[in-house]
Amino acid sequence: MTAAVAAIGLGGVAYADDHSTPPPASAFDLSYWKITLPDDQNSDNKPDEISVAKLKSYQHPDFFYLDDQGRMVFTAPNKAITTANSSNTRSELRQMLRGSNTKIGTHDPGNNFAVEARKGSDKFASVGGRLDATLRVDHVALNAGEPTAKAAYSVVVGQIHAVKYKSTKSGFGYGNEPIKIYYKKYPGHESGRVFWNYERNLAKDDPDRNDLSVPVFGGNWNDTEDPGDAGIKLGEEFSYTINVHRNTMYVTFQNERLGTVTQSRSLVRGADEKDNPYAYGGDSLYFKAGAYNQCSTKSGGGNWYAACAGTGDWDIDKANGDYAQVSFSRLVLSDSNPPQQASK
Repeated sequence: MTAAVAAIGLGGVAYADDHSTPPPASAFDLSYWKITLPDDQNSDNKPDEISVAKLKSYQHPDFFYLDDQGRMVFTAPNKAITTANSSNTRSELRQMLRGSNTKIGTHDPGNNFAVEARKGSDKFASVGGRLDATLRVDHVALNAGEPTAKAAYSVVVGQIHAVKYKSTKSGFGYGNEPIKIYYKKYPGHESGRVFWNYERNLAKDDPDRNDLSVPVFGGNWNDTEDPGDAGIKLGEEFSYTINVHRNTMYVTFQNERLGTVTQSRSLVRGADEKDNPYAYGGDSLYFKAGAYNQCSTKSGGGNWYAACAGTGDWDIDKANGDYAQVSFSRLVLSDSNPPQQASK
């Protein structure tokens, strides 16, 4: 991987004694990330995107900043501007393997990775890749009009996303996600759950295009009881590693109290009989990390539309608890490695 990244993390930056607030890039190497924010400062009716080059000195006082412990904070209110294909707000990084070389298109192979078996995989910026993160969830949205929606009270803190192709005749390019890492905590519960979802790689209108939910700490999004000591509390740190090596995704989770959980899934063989038989074997892929708030203000039932409260006024929504917030103490991109090293 030509764009390996090392994070400095907590305690790894010497702040200038000028009383200014340092940007996140002063403590984390963000040389291969851009960010999407739940804001529209340039009034173009799109969420603001900060490029790799500009992210080196960028911070947002509400939605993206370093806290007093040197953690990188991502905040996303329930109601704010969203991307075209989502009803959920985000303060979220998107991997940019091209770095600051904008001659390479965002969706080009030179800015994304692929599995080894993909035709033309040698033309991609990387075959596979690895993302390591240590974080805590500080807050999830409190007020859902449709609390039985599975996405209610949850936030996605890391994922792999597939590029959406103009043509999907090859059976790929639907823009789905082989992994989305969730934290979900119901109001009044002592702790929340950490789990990840694999989306069957099918067309949007296919009735079998559902998420398969895999429990890690405390259950998954099908569970409604308080996980108690089996779950993760708000403010409690945990780590994840997503290591796509050759054609397999190896996932490792760690928490000081609950220990280590390791899991894996082929990205070239369907997860079940309903999935794309070749899974994500023909897709272009990239990592994302941050706070992707799943508490949409949209109604309509089902898994996704939780009718969560929100005014669009950040001060009001923050006071009412209508937002998600995640703080990272470590974020590292690197080459993939054999699975026996995946949890190191």
